[in-house]
Order: sequence, then structure tokens, then C-alpha cells
Amino acid sequence: MEVGSWNQKALTSNLQIPFERLVSNMYFPVFRPRRLRAKNSFRQLIRETRLKVTDLIYPVFVCHGKGIREPIQAMPGIYHFSIDTLQEELKIVQAAGIPGIIIFGLPKIKDERGSEAYAPDGIVSRAVRAVKDKFPGLLVITDVCLCAYTSHGHCGIVAEGEILNDPTLELLAKTALSHVKAGADMVAPSDMMDGRVKTIRTQLDHAGFDQVPILAYAVKYTSAYYGPFREAAASTPQFGDRQSYQMDPANAIEALREVHLDLQEGADVVMVKPALAYLDIIRLVKDNFNYPVAAFNVSGEYAMVKAAAQRGWVDESRLIIENLTAMRRAGADFILTYHALEAAQWLSKA
Repeated sequence: MEVGSWNQKALTSNLQIPFERLVSNMYFPVFRPRRLRAKNSFRQLIRETRLKVTDLIYPVFVCHGKGIREPIQAMPGIYHFSIDTLQEELKIVQAAGIPGIIIFGLPKIKDERGSEAYAPDGIVSRAVRAVKDKFPGLLVITDVCLCAYTSHGHCGIVAEGEILNDPTLELLAKTALSHVKAGADMVAPSDMMDGRVKTIRTQLDHAGFDQVPILAYAVKYTSAYYGPFREAAASTPQFGDRQSYQMDPANAIEALREVHLDLQEGADVVMVKPALAYLDIIRLVKDNFNYPVAAFNVSGEYAMVKAAAQRGWVDESRLIIENLTAMRRAGADFILTYHALEAAQWLSKA
């Protein structure tokens, strides 16, 4: 029998030999897995999952003003940038070979409808124009949501304490269109309102931007891993929580329904967020749809690694590469990660 043939049921039923004994007698010592682990050159040759710099997207936070490079306390190594200092950072990003960024904006003024999110001179649109002017080859993705721009901190219009779905869709579509008009290569709605992908797709198509893809936050769980981001984006809800629109962490089959709906509505790429606690969901989505899948290695995942590394409890570079590789192995085609810059440096030396 061929060494490569591996069917436990067939082997044991045909030969009437206990499987453990069969493996012991048949394969050892003829086949020794450690032979191909003995040298790094062997390990490289048979490596199943490849993590590359080009698999990474770097999230950035941009704010109004000049000369700002303000550390985010809960996310060591991550900063609020004004547009001028962001451009300095992007020289490093581009030199590292990272193909793109996703932009999160901090507005000057918040209001009930999050109007700076879709204003032509809003912070994200201004940043996109500046980045594409200086770095035309850099892929620019924009986060499309209202939470950082609304006075109440929710991702949609609020009336009498309720987050309204359908009235929010128009504002999300206006936001996406404003980003694309500024030069964004891809828009990424993260709000989890029902029907937002179709509304955005329709708006972009009617405006002549039918070639701009949508990266849908299709599977976004209501997660405790978002804590540091809410400090970074100043987007903590002023009342209640987001459980009425983000997914229950206990649910997996629901994730398939969400992905199906977003693909039907015109999503080009679907995202699972967070990543580490949802590797099974990434694999489930990839196996069931075989569409491009992104994973978001979120702020809390980043902060935990940094906190442990600062205390000397973990080997930081190895842990980060291991985590990112796990996301790729689970089925993610690319990863949005705050580790992108440092991971790029380590991968270049591997």
C-alpha cells in the first residue's frame, strides 16, 4: 500500500488490524517526519502556509492639525497622525513593501448624524487626497462607518434610544462615495447595518465608480477585543452597547448568513473581525464560499501581545508571526494588522 494513502476506516476494515498497530508496523521506521524538520532549508521547502509582507494592510488613525504624532496609550507603537506626519510614516510603510493602508478618521466636530464622515472636506477624504497625491501606488482603503463621527458613538442614526437601520444606509453610501471621489481604492463598511453593501454598491455604480471594490465587514462580532480601538478612535457609545447590530460571539452559522447576504449584495471581499478568537469562523467562511477573505487582527489582540512582551513573558516577534500565520492558515487571504510594520521588518530577515 502507498505511504500516501491515508484512510483509517478502509485500512482497519480490510486488514482487521488495530489502527495504532498498523501505523506503528507499517510506517515506522520507514517514514520519519523529523527528517524534514532537521534543517531550515527542508522546513522552508515543505512549508504549507506562507506569510508575506504583501499579505498585510496597515491601519492608521488620522486627525486634523499639523505636526501631530500622538501615541495611543492602549496601543504601544501606534499613533494619531495629522496628514503631514502620516505622509512621513507612509514613506516607511512603502519602503517596507506593505501594499496598503486602511484609514480611520478623527473628526473636529461630532454631531447626531456624523456629518463629517461624508463631508467632502472631512478628515478621511482630505487624508485620501493627500496620500494618493504623494503615494499613488499605495492601496488606500477607507473605513466606512459613523461611530467615530456621531455625538452618541453609535454606528447609525439614533431616535429615542434606538439605532435605526434604513435611514442610516443613505449616510453610509454618502460616506463611501465621498471617500471614492477623494481617490480611495476600496471602501470597507464596518457598521453592520442590514443592506448597506447593496446601498453602497448602487450609489457607487450610479456615480460611475463601478470598478471600485467593496471590502465588507461581513462578520463583525460584538467583542471585548475592541477596547483599545475605542480609545484610539474616540468611538465609545455614549449609551448602551452594539449588541443590536454586531454579532453574538457564540454564533457561527449566523456568520455564513451574513457573508451570503453581503456577497449577494455585491461585496468583493468579506472580512471576519476579530481574528484570533474566530479562526474557526475564517475557515468556515473560506470553505463555504471560496471568496477572498480578510481578517482583522484587532486592537485588543495587538495590545495583549504588546503588554505581555513589555513584561518579558513572550518572545514578541515569534508570537506575532505565529499569530499572523495562524490567520493565513485558517483561510485569510490578507490581514489588517497593527503589527504590519514590525512584521514586515521581521519577515524581511527570515
